[in-house]
Amino acid sequence: MLIKEFRILLPMTTEEYQIAQLWSVAKSSKENTGGGEGILVLNNEPFENKRDLFKNHTSGQYTHKIYKLESRVPWWVRKMAPKGSLELHEEAWNAYPYCKTVVNNPDYMKENFQIKIESLHVDDNGQLDNAFDLPKDLLKKREVVYIDIVNDKIPSGDYDEKEDPTKFLSKKTGRGQLKSDWRTTTKPVMCAYKLVTVEFKWFGLQGKVEKFIQNTEKRLFTKFHRQLFCWIDEWYGLTMADIRRIENEVQKELQNNINKGNIVGLKCGDDDE
Repeated sequence: MLIKEFRILLPMTTEEYQIAQLWSVAKSSKENTGGGEGILVLNNEPFENKRDLFKNHTSGQYTHKIYKLESRVPWWVRKMAPKGSLELHEEAWNAYPYCKTVVNNPDYMKENFQIKIESLHVDDNGQLDNAFDLPKDLLKKREVVYIDIVNDKIPSGDYDEKEDPTKFLSKKTGRGQLKSDWRTTTKPVMCAYKLVTVEFKWFGLQGKVEKFIQNTEKRLFTKFHRQLFCWIDEWYGLTMADIRRIENEVQKELQNNINKGNIVGLKCGDDDE
């Protein structure tokens, strides 16, 4: 088991982020679906009285998605995995500002593989020592990783000048062209705390795979939140009713487009580990 807590600072409020995150997930899903790979949404519906979530967060929106991932894993995973087994199921309970996401592979790895992501969104600068009330034994295993959407280096293949927070300037809000010291000079600021627990029970590969998954999560979080900020003029001012309508439209598009065209979006090169 490998546990990391990513802390992602963003120049917005938690109220703004709720809309931004949902809108950006919908847009990103379209950009990563095609050629037989990508994302299918099976369920997107309200839930109530789920008692095993964090503190008093018991109601919100439930989603169930399937991720088809053949080209998005390293060659050494593709080599040993049976054909058709590189398909992940994701269930998420979004009780904002808290969200719990569980990813597994029920058809092949079953109980031997799970990614659990707990997210908490707070109007602060990322200084909560134990945002998820972890017991002492898990705190000892947890590694805190700060993600800086301005200063962190990203792979060249992930770079897009239109999605560079140091160059982008929002017409609607005036935010953007962030400087290196933006975390202490910019307001508003919020933090997305993301506790990622990875468990992969496979003798001889457990450590390597768990490390690869955590590195991939960091890469995804960095790219996604750079995009989320630089897409601000597209989502700013939308309502939750707008978001639900967009999600329904995107769900139909994904079903229609997943087997059309070429593979698109984030890929894993054969030298990735």
